[in-house]
Amino acid sequence: MSLLDLAPVVPVVVIEDVGTAVPMARALVAGGLPVIEVTLRTACALEAIAAIAAEVPGAVVGAGTIRTSDDISASVKAGATFLVSPGTTPSLVDALLASGVPFLPGAATASEVMALAERGIKELKFFPAEAAGGLPYLKSLAGPIPDIRFCPTGGITPATAPAYLALPNVGCVGGSWLTPADALATGDWARIERLAADAAGLRS
Repeated sequence: MSLLDLAPVVPVVVIEDVGTAVPMARALVAGGLPVIEVTLRTACALEAIAAIAAEVPGAVVGAGTIRTSDDISASVKAGATFLVSPGTTPSLVDALLASGVPFLPGAATASEVMALAERGIKELKFFPAEAAGGLPYLKSLAGPIPDIRFCPTGGITPATAPAYLALPNVGCVGGSWLTPADALATGDWARIERLAADAAGLRS
């Protein structure tokens, strides 16, 4: 099954304290969101991926903010089962294709989408979604490029997610609202589970 079909929302998480990784992931999975993207924006991100992969049954943990081949190798070694990049270059695409794991390369223009399609890649991250044109832009792409599916990420909220999910070329959305910084800081796992359950119900 495609990554885009596992859950309607992929939590995009920034982990500052590795001790929060496992209970956070358990709360997300319990709420119905098994796919978790841990961004490589913090020093403990790789350690967090490893902990989730080892200790949270049912979690499908991946690495986000992939920018280099070193990011790819380190993430796969840590236990990431998928990779997400904010954008793509020819050399990064080569490395992603060679990684042996599913990936969502970032694209924000029709030319970038077409370049990735030429490489046989039909499932992409649309980033930064809201800043790059949002719903009208994705609707416009669906006409001339109907065979590409997206996971829009960037600026999407619980209020706007249903409209994105209703588009024929959107499989899921990425969202950072599932793991608020204050909930992570205070260990409010029940709140994160509730947010996840609400998001899991967005698939129409």
